[in-house]
Amino acid sequence: MRVVGYSEFRNNLAHNLNVVNEDTEIVIVARAQGKNVVVIDMDEYNSIMETLHLVSTSANRKRIDEAIEEMNKGISFSHDLIEE
Repeated sequence: MRVVGYSEFRNNLAHNLNVVNEDTEIVIVARAQGKNVVVIDMDEYNSIMETLHLVSTSANRKRIDEAIEEMNKGISFSHDLIEE
């Protein structure tokens, strides 16, 4: 995670956006007046939103926890692929 001032971010906009996209680095733009801003790659943002959606209900969280527990215990099943 990088923290840059507003002026530095603006003056080096292309570089800062490339850092976000190419290095999947999160950049925090610190502003003297107003709230700071987070710049994040779209794929990373979508991943975070998907995770939040998956754990948004207790039923989903329970199923995920159960699956992780099975995986940690080495419980798995093998299935043949369905061929058309």
